[in-house]
Amino acid sequence: MSGAPPVVMRLVASAYSVSEKAGAIVRKVLHSGELGIVEKTGANDLQTLADRLAQQSICASLSKHFPKITIIGEEDLTSEEVREDLIDSGQAEEIFQKTCPAEFTDVKEEELVVWVDPLDGTKEYTEASKLLHLCTQPQVPLKRPDTAQLHTAALWLLDNVTVLIGIAHRGRAIAGVINQPFYNHQLGAGAVLGRTLWGVLGLGAFGFELKEVPGDRRIVTTTRSHSNKVVVACVDAMEPHEVVRVGGAGNKIIQLIEGKASAYVFASPGCKKWDTCGPEAILQAVGGKLTDIHGNSYCYDADVKHMNSAGVLATLRNHEYYTSRVPPSVLQALM
Repeated sequence: MSGAPPVVMRLVASAYSVSEKAGAIVRKVLHSGELGIVEKTGANDLQTLADRLAQQSICASLSKHFPKITIIGEEDLTSEEVREDLIDSGQAEEIFQKTCPAEFTDVKEEELVVWVDPLDGTKEYTEASKLLHLCTQPQVPLKRPDTAQLHTAALWLLDNVTVLIGIAHRGRAIAGVINQPFYNHQLGAGAVLGRTLWGVLGLGAFGFELKEVPGDRRIVTTTRSHSNKVVVACVDAMEPHEVVRVGGAGNKIIQLIEGKASAYVFASPGCKKWDTCGPEAILQAVGGKLTDIHGNSYCYDADVKHMNSAGVLATLRNHEYYTSRVPPSVLQALM
């Protein structure tokens, strides 16, 4: 249609809107107490009803309005008709107030690949659910922390949970959306939960206040649940002043752009393209960088392998310092 915004901006606007619907689904499933958990490859690789419904919502909604794009989601779901109430037709109008970067104005729909992680931080999500369930049980003296402690721990875990949508063109992550479904929980009952961060290369990133770790302080964020000797050796080699262990790739990138960490270091093949595409685009939109442990960029073409087999190293500044600190033994382990 004449005068319509470029497809990249329309797709980002739709991804923003459906990410908020997915975030609402994630909250609703948690509050129901019926998570519908299944193990995909083991106890550390779980899938919940929220994962399944959120992915159905995102993929079906984007496919309906952009039938020529390629969408790759984390969850291997059976092909079935998606419920109408899961379909989102909204578009975030604030995105149309921005000017599309010149290099993306003529991009065609069929040239775009969308990577979707419907619930990044599933382990933290399920752990939080268990703690919240305990909060409802009769208190047993000396057997467990009090209800207030359990509730605080559960809310911290929910901070780790995000919905991730990344948009790639010619193998490069060019735009991304991160929804944090439980953001603002600390404000208590009545608070509006959730926020959405988004960014486009050449345009910038929005929905948060960009901050950096002050001075020369090195704070490394890394995995809280998938560590091993190689991961520890790589983190230690950075000579950090502090190590922050949190869940979710999306959450770790938020740590970087909000000044809570200076590097995200994960020397392991556990991360996938749907974990990093959207967050990488937002990070790069504010001048940051995400590579593998060797300093090489990842490719997000539709036919690439899903595993980020050489780990992840992301920074807002001074990327070269961190890549230079990776020990030879770690580089060898992740060849």
